[in-house]
Amino acid sequence: MLYRVGGEQAIATSLVRYASGSAFSSHSHPQGEEFLVLDGVFEDEHGRYPSGSYVRNPPGSAHAPRSREGCTIFVRLRQFRDDDEQHVVDLPPSSNGGGVAMVPRPLFAGPDEHVVIKGFERAGIDFAMHGGLELLILAGEIYACGERLKPWSWLRVPADIPFIGEVTAAGCTAWIKTAAPWPVRR
Repeated sequence: MLYRVGGEQAIATSLVRYASGSAFSSHSHPQGEEFLVLDGVFEDEHGRYPSGSYVRNPPGSAHAPRSREGCTIFVRLRQFRDDDEQHVVDLPPSSNGGGVAMVPRPLFAGPDEHVVIKGFERAGIDFAMHGGLELLILAGEIYACGERLKPWSWLRVPADIPFIGEVTAAGCTAWIKTAAPWPVRR
């Protein structure tokens, strides 16, 4: 669990591992769900989602998750606006071999948030926004907040707090959620 507020029906952000052959009964997402498949293949009655797939299930949606092969997902639960009705399925482009992807891949743009997978070469980066930031490292490394962030490291920066990081020589690809337009380089 990366972040949780509440009891059984919690607002949550987590990394979830599905063992090979996992299957669960149908359940609803009254306040929405979004997930990114980090490895393996996630499945439900709506489709198969290989590594790199981004799915956004709006409030009131339901599914029965499973995985024949096993998978790991990054998932955010109950963090949608009540009026958000947009369903998104963004399957990954052809493989880049698991390395750093430099071409930005916009996943979602709403009235108060943007989600993108973006690569950075070795350099300093700034994120200039007023609504906060979430960052999940997918490949490479970045130094930020006094820590070395490796793949599957996650951080949340509160609103109006600047984020400055230093990308290592290998570069970095990250899943980024901001509440303002895209990050800028310095």
